[in-house]
Parts: sequence; C-alpha cells; structure tokens
Amino acid sequence: MGTARHRFGSTLSALPSRFPHRSRNRSPKRFPTLAAAAAAGLSLVLVAGCGGGGDTGEAKTKDGKTVISMGLFGVMGFKESGLLDRYMEENPDILIEADVAGDEQTYYTALQTHLAAGSGLKDIQGIEIGRAKELVDTRSDKFADLSKTPGLDHFLPWKSSQVTTEDGKLLGLGTDIGPMAVCYRKDLFEQAGLPTERAAVEKLWAGDWAKYVDVGRDFKEGNKKDKVAFMDSSSGLFNAMIYGDEKQFYDKDGELIYNDNPVVKDAWKLAADAAESGLTAKLRQFQPGWDPGLANGTFATAVCPAWMLAHISEKAGPANQGKWDVARAPKGANWGGAFLGVMENSPVKKEAADLIAWLTAPEQQAVIFEKLGNFPSSKTALDIPEVADGKSEYFSDAPIGQIFGDAAKEIPDEQVLGRKDGTIKDTFSAGLQLIDGQGKSPDEAWKTTDERIKKLTR
Repeated sequence: MGTARHRFGSTLSALPSRFPHRSRNRSPKRFPTLAAAAAAGLSLVLVAGCGGGGDTGEAKTKDGKTVISMGLFGVMGFKESGLLDRYMEENPDILIEADVAGDEQTYYTALQTHLAAGSGLKDIQGIEIGRAKELVDTRSDKFADLSKTPGLDHFLPWKSSQVTTEDGKLLGLGTDIGPMAVCYRKDLFEQAGLPTERAAVEKLWAGDWAKYVDVGRDFKEGNKKDKVAFMDSSSGLFNAMIYGDEKQFYDKDGELIYNDNPVVKDAWKLAADAAESGLTAKLRQFQPGWDPGLANGTFATAVCPAWMLAHISEKAGPANQGKWDVARAPKGANWGGAFLGVMENSPVKKEAADLIAWLTAPEQQAVIFEKLGNFPSSKTALDIPEVADGKSEYFSDAPIGQIFGDAAKEIPDEQVLGRKDGTIKDTFSAGLQLIDGQGKSPDEAWKTTDERIKKLTR
C-alpha cells in the first residue's frame, strides 16, 4: 500500500482545521471562520428532509427508515471524510441527521441546557475532552452505558478512562487525540546557524524541555540582527509540559492540586524563564497576532498537536510550504480529543451505539486521519499503513504518522481530568501572558493566576 500523504496547505488547506473543539473549548475566537462556515453547511446538508430522532420519539421516516440524530461541533471529520454518507449507503434503512455547531462553547452551553431540561437532546452527542470530567461527575445518568460495546480494546488505554465513571459506566467512545510535536521553520533555523534536518533538530532537545529552551537561547544569539522569536508562546510550552504527565490541576479525588503539583510548578518556571529571556513572540496560540506570525515568520517554532498542522498550513499559506517541518517533542504529551456518546433516553439507542462504534473503529479513524489529519485514539489504527506511513507534503514530507504515533505511545496510561480543566488551562495561559506581554514578574503573575483560579473554581 502506498504512503499516505497529507496535502496540508494544498487541497486540504481549504478545509477548516480540526482545532475548534479542543482548546477551542472555551475560546470561541479560536474557531476559524472557515470552520463555522463548513459546520453550517454540514448542518444544512444533513438535516434537510429528515423527520428527526433524538428525544422527540420521531425515530422513523415515512418510508420506514430509522433516523439517528447527531449533535456535533467543530470539524470532527465524519462528514468531510464521507463516512456518514458511506454508512447510510451500507445501511439503507438508516438516515443520519447531523447538526453541527462551529463554536464548541455555544454547543456545550446548549447541551447543558438540554441536559438540565431533559429535552432537545440528539441521539448522539459529541463530548469535548475539556467537558468530559464535568459530564462524568454531573450528567452520567443522561448517557447510555457503552462499556459492553464489543471490541473496545482497540482504544489507547487512557482514552476510555477519561469518560468512565467510578462504577465503570462508559459515557463515550473516543474519536481522536492530540499528541504533540514541535513544528519549526527550517529557513529560520539555518539563518541562526542551527541544524535544519529533522533528526538533528530532534537531538537538540531530546528528552528534556529545558533543552528546547536552551536551543532558543542559541537561536536568539544567532539571530541578533533579525526580530524573529524562537517560539510563539510561553503558554504553548507550558501546555506541552503539563500534558505529558498523568495529573495537572486535579488529583483522582477531584481536589485541586495545581499549587503543589511539581509538574505545574516546573512548567510555569520554565515557561516564565523563556518569556523573561525574550525567547517568545509574546503571543498566545489562536489569539490575535498568531496567524499573521505564522504567515510572516515572526517565530521559528510552535509546540503543535497533530490537529494543529492543518491550521498552520492554512494560515502560513502556500508561500511557506516546505519551510516548515515537524520534529519530535522532548516528551510525549496530549492536548485535545473528543468522544461520541449516546443518550440514555434515545429511542434508537442500539442503532446509535452501532453507528458510533463503526465511526470510531480503527479503519474509520484511519480514513479521517488520511483525509483531515485528526489523529486516531485507537492504538490499532496507529499501525494501519495510512496512519503509520502518513507524511505531510506541506511540512517537508515529515513522517507525521510515525512522529505523532510515537508521541501517542508515550502518553501516560492514565490521564486525570478535572471539572474545570479548560478554564484553569486558559487562566494559566493568561497568567503567562502577564509576564510575556506586561512585564510582570513570575511571582506576581503566579499570584494573580492563583487568585483568578480560586474565584473561577469556587
């Protein structure tokens, strides 16, 4: 079977990137216009002509087809990859009615309203990872238990645990994950006198994020005449470091531990050091100024989950194709991911469960990766040639299947989530920006961040 090539920046660059439903969780400004447009189009196309299922009880069309309704967000890839159409072709008695929100925050607000009211729910609802723990703790009774679904052992070991209750109820099946790497500009590395070949670049920071910052110091020394920063954002570095550990802000009992967690403290210290040393472009990913920075080459590296590649190639544009490359990160980490759950009161619970089991099966996850770049949450899919041998033309033919696959296998088997993970992450990002953009000391910024988190988590 031939090598799968991902044409980020050419054909697929016209597609909205997958990120809207990840960090995306609390930041509507992160949702690209294209994503919203595509999402709106998807909704119109799929809803037309359907009677609607969900909790309305209208689970059959006039010609006897079973209607399965889906509530999705961002670009989860099921429509764009043609999988929904394929499922209906192979199951002519099924009609899928998908309603897609471009903005995950809006989607989740509506979902919470429907859950509280006990009405308006679809048969299948998407779950963003940043919401998973809150739903597990507060709304598990609204979701069907999927733990008896055959063949669940193909998922990465930590994926299903993120949506499993203490008594073993499984609320969703995994769609994708966000293993991390470092995206870098070869031309800017060359100007700074640094190696440009992927293997040599990886060795510079192998095994230690502190080495990555040290490379930044060398880069700065070699770029004295140019106003090019080594990294885009101190918060990107912070996220990469904390998400390589099993615990970040909460312990397994749901208690806040960020103040004492050495992983968080060490990540803060190194990210603050990078900011104070002038190694960053003083930006936040997906915030104003970041996209122009990608296009204009105002920074040389960005910590990049797999789903970010499509966004970088789209915003950096064809003029920068071949200048970017992807290198392994010092340590495997995960940022992002989602699930599909079936509602307990769905009149088509079995049919809906069958559909999401098929959509999240290894073969279908490989299709979505090949066409959109969304990285599989199935460990079986990681070995499918379309994934394992996947390369990106835009990123200098980087073997992204291998790079992100290796990163995925380094992620700890257990990932402890908390109810306000997304909010706390965003608060830390804003706190680092106090150092980066406003010149606050790390101690001052930490104090402010701590106060904000305590208010937000009361």
